[in-house]
Amino acid sequence: MNNAPLLQDAPIDALLVLSFGGPEGVDDVVPFLENVTRGRGIPAERLREVGKHYFHFDGISPINELNRSIIDRLKREFVRRGIELPIYWGNRNWHPMLEQTVAEMTADGVRRALVFGTSAYGGYSACRQYHEDIARGRAAVGDDAPDLEKLPQLYANEMFVAANVAAVEAAYAKLQGADFASGTRLVFTAHSIPETADAEAGPEGHLYSEQLRFVAAQVADRVGAAQWDLVWQSRSGPPHIPWLEPDICDHLETLASDGIRSVIVAPIGFVSDHLEVVWDLDTEAAAKAIELGLGFVRAGTAGSDDRFITMIADLIERRLGISDNVQELCPFLQGATGVGVNGTVCAPGCCGAQRSD
Repeated sequence: MNNAPLLQDAPIDALLVLSFGGPEGVDDVVPFLENVTRGRGIPAERLREVGKHYFHFDGISPINELNRSIIDRLKREFVRRGIELPIYWGNRNWHPMLEQTVAEMTADGVRRALVFGTSAYGGYSACRQYHEDIARGRAAVGDDAPDLEKLPQLYANEMFVAANVAAVEAAYAKLQGADFASGTRLVFTAHSIPETADAEAGPEGHLYSEQLRFVAAQVADRVGAAQWDLVWQSRSGPPHIPWLEPDICDHLETLASDGIRSVIVAPIGFVSDHLEVVWDLDTEAAAKAIELGLGFVRAGTAGSDDRFITMIADLIERRLGISDNVQELCPFLQGATGVGVNGTVCAPGCCGAQRSD
């Protein structure tokens, strides 16, 4: 375990982008899934079955290329603003692995870095597991590892909400005859988690599901959708464990039976169009909509919007003391700076340590 003292007087000298990772070829799929399920002893044959969605796309997850795009755009924004921080990239489950990245940062002389985790919400998998990743990465290097401070959750950031509003408006424009007043329903989606994990995903009033509902309400109000739904996708795990419901495909059946003619599906729970978006929504949900005779348009995710990059840079400038352009829409996050250093949790009671996958 790394017990080196905090370098509180050291300047922040780098940014680490920390993400989930994904395979980039057929031969990567099973080793990647072995990393995802590390410690559970799942046979390779079972992992090949679980990985069928990856094999459908030739073993390539979009997530790594999407993260490269975010990093490239962020570098350009740093140049524009005069922020002189090198950007490193590490993943939980695939190359570049976080442990290797922290070792590289140490060799480069980085002493104190901010960490941007590519998830917007609180909860175990969305936030606390990133703290565990940070602690594991530093422990692999030892006492010379840099201090790593995670940037705050961003679900209630004005820029994040505005990016999702723009995505819904663009989807609305593509759906001929769309009318939120009659016949078209706005449906928000996010990754389902076990109900027990949701109950431990934040302080009272700020559970994972409530964070999603907050963002959904903000977006729906701004696009003029009086009726909207928040549903779930990407469930995994034993069927006897209750997870957040309904599933998006089940919900489409309900909407069709209620006379809804078309849907706009907005994946506000995700920051980029990675595999769970392109499979669960663009493939399975889109096919279900065709089967039901529903018009279907999937809105984009916030990460492709320039406001997403602006938001990250604003959060960094606030932490550096350069400016405070950050507008938080939720009192729980107003004034938040770094949340958790060297793998410590954000705040007492913020989320439990249960697995949600």
